[in-house]
Amino acid sequence: MAKKTGSKQQKLTAQQKSDRIKAAREREERARAARERSQKMKKAFTVVICVILVLALGIPTIALSVLSA
Repeated sequence: MAKKTGSKQQKLTAQQKSDRIKAAREREERARAARERSQKMKKAFTVVICVILVLALGIPTIALSVLSA
């Protein structure tokens, strides 16, 4: 009977090991998704800032050229 108890304990250990591996994979997946979201937000922020700068510099320039002509 001691062998059966030992094998049952090994099964629990294997189950725990597989649970830990599964949890680690889920953490890695969540971290990867968070990095991708962060990169997308940075790109969107950069585009918005560029558009604002183009408008801020372009509108007065066009206005000055129209008024001076």
